[in-house]
Amino acid sequence: MILTVSHVTTYHYAAPVRGAVQSLRLTPSRTDGQRTASWMLQVEGGTKGGSFRDGAGDWIESWSVRGPISELRVRVEGTVETTDMAGILRGHREHVSPSAYLRETEATVADTALLTLARDAADGASGGLDLAHRLSTAVSERIAYRPGVTEAHTTAAEALALGEGVCQDHAHALIAMARAQGLPARYASGYLFADASGAPHEAAHAWAEVWVDGLGWIGFDPANRCCPDDRYIRLGSGLDARDAAPIRGVAVGAATESLNVEVAVRAQQQ
Repeated sequence: MILTVSHVTTYHYAAPVRGAVQSLRLTPSRTDGQRTASWMLQVEGGTKGGSFRDGAGDWIESWSVRGPISELRVRVEGTVETTDMAGILRGHREHVSPSAYLRETEATVADTALLTLARDAADGASGGLDLAHRLSTAVSERIAYRPGVTEAHTTAAEALALGEGVCQDHAHALIAMARAQGLPARYASGYLFADASGAPHEAAHAWAEVWVDGLGWIGFDPANRCCPDDRYIRLGSGLDARDAAPIRGVAVGAATESLNVEVAVRAQQQ
């Protein structure tokens, strides 16, 4: 597919702040499954600082904005050609050992309920790939997709207890369960053209990647009961949602901040 992305993130400050610094992970990954035809990343009124590719293979850009600032806007526009790789992350160059992704974070601690669900799902599994699929299916069946019931700081254990959540919660739960079963797992962020029903997806998206010996990193999206295909654009990864956040920043000042995000992903005719 040829997918075009328009993504605008706007921060509003109740009172002007003296400045802001941001670290952006908003550039598509280099993989065999996606080729970037064009990409523009801009912080309006900002100055671009250093850029680098980190050990996980993600491109990071730093930006700073001098105040006073009442509104800060991060704009992304671009076109990416995607190929269905059956969820397998091929051609992605990185230097971090998969074993680093066995480490728990606050969002991905496996409580008794998650450990039990993982053990039940693993019963009878024939190898790492089958186990990963079983764990993803278990998450899909136990956590219904429902926006608005969880928050950015909701943990995997809390989402499982609620039985509801969004893609972030599905990813965290799968990561927690996979690590509990000895499979390295991480959080992946990006964009999705359309969900499993074919409805346009008007938000940034997230899923989990699980390391399977002999195959490497494989994506699983429990929210849509599938592995990422050519409808997906991958931006980056991390131990959890906070670690993989596309935008991380600090504003200098004590003003209350509000956030508005607009995402549109469209398919072009090839």
